[in-house]
Amino acid sequence: MYSGSSDGEGHEAAQRKIPPASSMLWVRNLRRFIGSGAGLGSEALMELETKRILLDIFKEKQQKSAEAGTIPSFYKKKPEEGSISQRVQGLAKYRFLKKQSDLLLNADDLDAMWVCLRENCVIDDATGAEKMNYEDFCHIASVCTEQIGPKCRRFFSPSNFMKFEKDEQGRIAILPFYLYVMRTVSLTQARIDMSELDEDSDGFLQPHEMEAYIRGLIPNLAQLRDMPSGFVNMYCRIAAQKFFFFCDPHRRGKACIKKVLLSNCLQELMELHQETEEEVTDNEQAENWFSLTSAQRICDMFIALDKDSSQSLSKQELREYADGTLTEIIIERVFDEHVRRGKSGGSSREMDFDSFLDFVLALENKDTPEGLTYLFRCLDLQGRGYLTTADIHSLFRDVHQKWIEGGNYELCIEDVRDEIWDMVKPADPLRITLADLLACKQGGTVASMLIDVRGFWAHDNRENLLQEEEEPEEES
Repeated sequence: MYSGSSDGEGHEAAQRKIPPASSMLWVRNLRRFIGSGAGLGSEALMELETKRILLDIFKEKQQKSAEAGTIPSFYKKKPEEGSISQRVQGLAKYRFLKKQSDLLLNADDLDAMWVCLRENCVIDDATGAEKMNYEDFCHIASVCTEQIGPKCRRFFSPSNFMKFEKDEQGRIAILPFYLYVMRTVSLTQARIDMSELDEDSDGFLQPHEMEAYIRGLIPNLAQLRDMPSGFVNMYCRIAAQKFFFFCDPHRRGKACIKKVLLSNCLQELMELHQETEEEVTDNEQAENWFSLTSAQRICDMFIALDKDSSQSLSKQELREYADGTLTEIIIERVFDEHVRRGKSGGSSREMDFDSFLDFVLALENKDTPEGLTYLFRCLDLQGRGYLTTADIHSLFRDVHQKWIEGGNYELCIEDVRDEIWDMVKPADPLRITLADLLACKQGGTVASMLIDVRGFWAHDNRENLLQEEEEPEEES
């Protein structure tokens, strides 16, 4: 009893005598010593300094957020040129893109995948197509992973298999799957290449960045390899302008990389991989805006119109476009809506080469929303966002005059106006909007009828032209 009691009392006494750690002199001295950094190595000092800086930044942001209230920040200042922040951002971007590039399949990997697909598929007795069911799909995934590596595994997911059309036995064709893999790899590589050229990393390409991307593609495009070196810069300028015409509708001077990747423009450019010795006719090359033939045609056209060699076109010079078949009023409206005034000011304006490219793109792509939007601004004489019967009458009056001067039969402007109304079928029977032209699927034809006598002639003789197109097909 005595010993048990003494132990309990001794334990309680010990608890009372031991002071808290914070009150011990040696603890206070050690904390003071470490806090000053005198007892730390260089790495620990750097870590401590970094922690202090980050803490200050965090407190500063908290203070700004408290002062700003509930308004979220919508503007983030870009790093200054040559600053440490910009260098760190550039290094991080380089490493990220390098990592993404390493995960892509190269040409040898794609060839090996195609061999695996063909060796492990089955032949459809009815069609002769090479197909695979889900079990074959999983087996091919294992074989490809062994031969190529884990980077091909992501293409063999169940969700990817379900994307493709299946026959009655649940099999998919191997060719569409392989083309899907190739297109995914190609688009990913294109995005990496564009992101490398995106200097401010905002997801947009400026004109000189887009031109640099196209310049880098030229050696890999079979139909452009023989391009004269002196024409490369002009070609890149012409090619880049189509991307901005379709991917920069608000004319902000920058094109969204995602829009560029999903646009038909990139697909049209990649068609130049095809060798010219194959079935690529001169007509097909001329129709492709990115072909060398087309670029030279556009350049020669501008030079021929530029009579005074001023590197810009006046209204009088532009009237000679397309053998002078465009109406006077549409030339005036193009200059009013799409030609910027010169630095010297004044009423006289001239169309530079970039504006000329937009003009040609709009006329050659009248059936697209972008081309029709360009032309509708010219057709909208009052700038009200819609066309009335009076506008149609004013626009077609010049076409009618050229029509009569060409020795054609007399026609009634009111009949043409009624025909246009029947073609468009506007939601409001008293006015035609851009949405109406886009919805009727004949907006390009209507625009041609109102701005170009040759376009109206083609519409008036559409049945004969269709018959002429069908006759060669029957003979062949």
